[in-house]
Amino acid sequence: MSNSLSSRAIGAGEAEARLPESQRERSIALFHHGTLTVKLYAPRGSDPQTPHTRDEIYVVIRGTGDFVCAGERRKFGPHDFLFVPAGMEHRFENFSDDLALWVFFYGPEGGETVVP
Repeated sequence: MSNSLSSRAIGAGEAEARLPESQRERSIALFHHGTLTVKLYAPRGSDPQTPHTRDEIYVVIRGTGDFVCAGERRKFGPHDFLFVPAGMEHRFENFSDDLALWVFFYGPEGGETVVP
């Protein structure tokens, strides 16, 4: 799969302009390189996602709410970093209407091996 960005740079506003308006789970892939996929995710109303097959990082662009991962709940806000191992149940709850996140999927299916 080729890169979606010719310049390999994009701002949050430009990325949001590419989001489909009609989907509840508003998400768009923006960049691919090796195992890395970068997306913008801006759910509306509820977060319907299910566990993913690769490790995942979220960086909050804007918005606030609760992040639930493996049954643990934590508040989040702009610029927060959230990590989710492959296969882990997670979701955003009680989030503001303006929630927007960078999403980074990387590594092999099943997640990276943890080295002690």
